[in-house]
Amino acid sequence: MKKINFKKIAKKVIDEEASAIKKLKKTVNASFDKAVNKILNIKNGKVIFSGTGKSGAVGAIISSTFSSVGISSFFVDANDAGHGSLGAIEKNDIVILISYSGETAETFSIINFCKRRKITLIGIVSKINSTVAKGCDINLIIPSIQEADPNSIVPTSSLLMSISIGHCLAIATINYRKFGKFDFKKFHPSGSLGKKLKTVEELMVKDKKIPFIKENILMSNALIIMNKFNQGVLIVRNKNKQTLGIISDGDIKRISNKNNDIKKLIAKNIMKKNPITVDKNMIAAEALSIMNSKKVTCLCVHNKKNKRKTLGIITVHNILNANIQ
Repeated sequence: MKKINFKKIAKKVIDEEASAIKKLKKTVNASFDKAVNKILNIKNGKVIFSGTGKSGAVGAIISSTFSSVGISSFFVDANDAGHGSLGAIEKNDIVILISYSGETAETFSIINFCKRRKITLIGIVSKINSTVAKGCDINLIIPSIQEADPNSIVPTSSLLMSISIGHCLAIATINYRKFGKFDFKKFHPSGSLGKKLKTVEELMVKDKKIPFIKENILMSNALIIMNKFNQGVLIVRNKNKQTLGIISDGDIKRISNKNNDIKKLIAKNIMKKNPITVDKNMIAAEALSIMNSKKVTCLCVHNKKNKRKTLGIITVHNILNANIQ
C-alpha cells in the first residue's frame, strides 16, 4: 500500500474549512438581521427548511436545532415537494431554502407555491443572481469557495458554511428570547443532556415523605420517626413550621458514643442549626457538588428566598440513583 500522510490531509481539510467559515463571517450583513426578525415575529407558523441531497441533510439538521430551542420547525425534502409535500406549508410559515448553486430545480415548485400564497422565503445560496435567490424575499449569501477535496467538487466547506449560518440564526433567536438552560431542558428531558439538566425539585423527597420533627420532641420519639422515614436525617421545625436545624444518623451515632441517655435529650439541643439549603430550581449536579464540598449527604430545599420553609430534602443517594455525578 502506497504511503500517504493522512494526518497531513486531515489538517489541510480543517484549514480549508476553517478558511471558509472566516469568509462566511465577512458576508453577514443586514439581510441576516431581516431574517432573524422575520423568524422572531412569526405568528402561528413554523420555520420550514428545504433542500435536496446534502443541502437537504443540512436543512434537516438546522431544523432539528430550531425545534430544540423552542421554535416550531420541520424539514421538507425538495424532491418530495412536488409530489404532495407542499401541503405541509401554510400561509403563516417561513420557508428557508438551501441551495449552494441557487439552481436546484427541485426547489422551484416550492418557490412558485410560496409566491402565490405570499409565504416568506429565505434563501441560503452562494449566487445572488441565481433562480433561487431571485425567488426569495431575503437572501443569506454564502461565499463561493474551494471545497476541501483535491478537485473542489465534493460538497464539504460549502455545507459547513450552510450549517453555520443556520446555527447563527438559531443562536440569534436564543439571545433575543433569553432562552435559558431550563427552557432548553423542556425539549430535552431524556438522554445525557436531560440528566445534566435535572433540577433538585425533580429528585427531592417532598410532602409527607419529609421527616419533620418538632423542636421540643424527645429523641426517643424522634428516633422512631427516623426509622419510619428511613431518610437518614430529621428536619427540626418550630411551631411556625420554620426549619431550625437538622439531625443526621451520623450525628446520632457521635452523640450516642458520648451520651448513654440520648433518648432523653431534646431535638433542639442536639440539632445542627441553620442547615444548608438550596433552591428547588438548582441543577442537581450543582447540589451534589455542594454536598461534596461541605461534606454532607443531605440538603434542605426551599423556594426562592424563603429559606426557612423547607419544601423537600435531597440526599446524595437521590442524585446518584439518577445517574448524575
